[in-house]
Amino acid sequence: MPNNIAYAQNYVGILDEVYQRAGVSNILNSGRRMVRAGQNAREILIPKIEVTGLGDYVRNVGYKTGSITYEFETRRFNYDRGVRLFADVMDVEEGGVLDCFVAAGAELQRTQVAPEADAFTFSEIASHEGVTVSSDDLSSADAEDVLAALRTVTSAMDEKQVTTGSRYLFITPTLKGVLDDFSYANPNMSNRVLERFARVVEVPQVRFYTAIDLLSGGEDGFGYRKRVQTYQKTADVALVDGKAYYTRSGSGTDESPYVYTKVAAADLDVDDIGTYYEVKVAGGLDLNFMVVEKSAVIKFDKHVASRVFSPDELESLDSYMMKYRRYGIVELFDNKLDGVYVSASTS
Repeated sequence: MPNNIAYAQNYVGILDEVYQRAGVSNILNSGRRMVRAGQNAREILIPKIEVTGLGDYVRNVGYKTGSITYEFETRRFNYDRGVRLFADVMDVEEGGVLDCFVAAGAELQRTQVAPEADAFTFSEIASHEGVTVSSDDLSSADAEDVLAALRTVTSAMDEKQVTTGSRYLFITPTLKGVLDDFSYANPNMSNRVLERFARVVEVPQVRFYTAIDLLSGGEDGFGYRKRVQTYQKTADVALVDGKAYYTRSGSGTDESPYVYTKVAAADLDVDDIGTYYEVKVAGGLDLNFMVVEKSAVIKFDKHVASRVFSPDELESLDSYMMKYRRYGIVELFDNKLDGVYVSASTS
């Protein structure tokens, strides 16, 4: 009788995974001292101190009297996100992937947690009260334009005595590529402004916005998205100087969504004001680059929970479950806003 050998099926132990970079904003994480301060409360109090300068010392009279201002800023934790994932025990067993949650956990961190944490960090910095967002159209800029913009920023920060030792430049790969190409093509041209940063960090555009929406995990989906600008019918009865008004077209269906068009200043007519719309919530803009001095940022996670539960631990399901939660804060010190500069696109 001839041999009858069945060939075993095997699978390649290399995941077909989505391209994604690891987190790039972790470089701004606060130190142990800040983490300890936020261990046992929903809010943290940050001491802020100011003192007067020196005065003349007058012989036989002595010192001039100055003052100390010592007060506290209250900051509340503003990031609380999580998810749980299930896999039926039979699906896991019959699929032969008992270690699937190891891979799933790594994939969650790489493709969801890290990008969202970056996007949240940069949007919180850009939208912080007191931070001015500069509108710069760098879509077709050459290297000289970018270098000039960076030189303006560094010169301003240097004049304001912002330290260079922990000053970071976050920039899109596209603009960083423009600078790299310039350096190779023009080795004798100066790009020493880049030496004014402790490190240059590339940030993919999909996580580099002035504002984002964190999706709830309900009908709106999971994760985050660039904030979409929303409009409302104006309540004005007279035109307000400098205010932007829009007209609306379309029927609001999938086939014909609403389109809002800004009315040119020369075309504004008070007789049509009842048909005009105005911005209700400003949309997010693409960031070009951001300069951040690390000590200006409060950024840490108070609580991170990540655990896989076996079917024996679940009462109502014969499934494996993985849960993940992250609770933390991204904020800025009000006295250190000179250490933050934001450049965003104009559209």
